[in-house]
Amino acid sequence: MKNTFDVAVFEGDGIGPEIIRPTLDILADLAVQGGYGLNFIGCAAGAAHYANTGHSLPDTSMQIARGADAILLSAMGLPSVRYPDGTEISPQIDLRKALNLFAGVRPVRIFPGQKTPLNLPDDKPVDFVLIRESTEGLFHTQGCGEVTENEARETLLITRKTSELLFKFAFDMARTRKDTGRGPGHVTCVDKANVFRAFAFFREIFDKEATQHPDLTSDHAYVDATALWFVQKPWDFDVLVTENMFGDILSDLGAGLMGGLGVAPSADIGLDHAVFQPCHGSAPDIAGQGVANPFAMILSGAMMLDWLGTRYDNAALGADGVRLRAATEAAIAQGGALTRDLGGAATTDQAADAVRAALRAV
Repeated sequence: MKNTFDVAVFEGDGIGPEIIRPTLDILADLAVQGGYGLNFIGCAAGAAHYANTGHSLPDTSMQIARGADAILLSAMGLPSVRYPDGTEISPQIDLRKALNLFAGVRPVRIFPGQKTPLNLPDDKPVDFVLIRESTEGLFHTQGCGEVTENEARETLLITRKTSELLFKFAFDMARTRKDTGRGPGHVTCVDKANVFRAFAFFREIFDKEATQHPDLTSDHAYVDATALWFVQKPWDFDVLVTENMFGDILSDLGAGLMGGLGVAPSADIGLDHAVFQPCHGSAPDIAGQGVANPFAMILSGAMMLDWLGTRYDNAALGADGVRLRAATEAAIAQGGALTRDLGGAATTDQAADAVRAALRAV
């Protein structure tokens, strides 16, 4: 059984280094206690690196990422640093495409004690996963769209090969959630098949995959209706799967249900590689002040442990992933160490210390 793992670490921009430092410390402590090894390898990339060198994702960093067992990526990009065409520096998107990380996993979970803008019934827990295709869709021509004086065009791409991988991933996740008591085993395809032929194609591939999973259930929903139902009845969802741009938008809405991007982790997963990072941006306006929220970064680290444990059949890693998620949720629910984006006044270190304290109790 593999017991030592190389983790490529991208510190990111803005608050990125501030939130990944305590995350790495917590992960290192868990590794020592759990009897496994995590070898963190720093990788240069990002907007600041581009501003200094002209390269946003150096070849050496890509090589390290390709060879690593997992990739941990902090907040990336700076609004003030852009490519000549006006688009922002986004190495995370480059990694998704280069490593074919087709499944963007965005958990949405509202646990007891967590603040939410919703008025939730006590008997309606919210715990679902949005899976966003992360390499194609409307992001296909990122940085290469056609622009003339009078019009601009971007091309949406949906391929059968990637869609089949995506839908199999979604149904497999629904089965895992069902087997572990997290969900009923239901997958919803979110599209706009009533208007666009590309999404009718998308839906057709989904329906074919659904026939391969008679033990699970499935349905369809238009993206605009789904946005409404996220607010009106989010407890109805289990696993949702959608195109890249739709998933980009809905995942932020899901984060809003949880109280903000500061508690929203994510993963981008392919057949051979996976990246784990918080959903939020680099917040350069508060960088260097020690007040950034580390919870989403820590929760992303928990997702990494869980994925590594499953991939390499390592029970200690999987158990620590569950423990770290539970401890972070406990720290948030207790409310004594919330950062200011969550209505508190805690520093980054105080929030991370609250997670450490909660770990000792779970």
